[in-house]
Amino acid sequence: MLSVHHLNNSRSQRVLWLLEELGVPYEIVRYQRQPDMRAPAELRAIHPLGKSPVITDNGKTIAESGAIAEYLVETYGNGRLIPPPTTPERLRYTYWLHYAEGSAMPPLLLKLLFTLMPKRAPALLRPLVRKVSNQAMTAFVNPQLKLHMAFWESELSKTEWFAGDAFTAGLLHAYLRGAPPGLMAEAGNLCGSYVAGQQGATPALSVELIEHIRALVGAKKQPLFEASL
Repeated sequence: MLSVHHLNNSRSQRVLWLLEELGVPYEIVRYQRQPDMRAPAELRAIHPLGKSPVITDNGKTIAESGAIAEYLVETYGNGRLIPPPTTPERLRYTYWLHYAEGSAMPPLLLKLLFTLMPKRAPALLRPLVRKVSNQAMTAFVNPQLKLHMAFWESELSKTEWFAGDAFTAGLLHAYLRGAPPGLMAEAGNLCGSYVAGQQGATPALSVELIEHIRALVGAKKQPLFEASL
């Protein structure tokens, strides 16, 4: 049976959702992060980097959520959750599949890091670390996030889903109208608070999209999904 090696506070939920959509039987092998937030040795035994998600299937080990999504759709999809080849929708599907980690995730990760740094700094250094973090977010991170959100709004004004008129694995992977919790869980908080409070009007289409996704996930009645949201 296909195994999903799930590390807590990771992005493997999107893999679980894709498996549910495809109706593929699977088991979850759970791992807990160490106090320093690194993966335990047991997960590093599955893949040298100790990252999650990782799946094992018929003697194969596949890492990276985008590669996993492509493998699952190709192996088990039978044409589902992917637009036909050589169509404009297929090109958009490929773009959004790689956009999530390639372009959107870095500023979201920087936002998370610069938010956590002052909280975890020694007390004597905390004011200095907070000042540096705030300057970095004001000068670089927040403008980048605003740019990405404007891009999402523009694209959502053209089609119902990012890759066209149909729900696909690429969008599920990106959580851009389809995948918990990584990219759009954080983006939801940003759309609801940061953008509305500091940068003008909330991106209405992006917020609507996030609520629609949460409703879809809740309808699956999967405890792991619900907890992650």
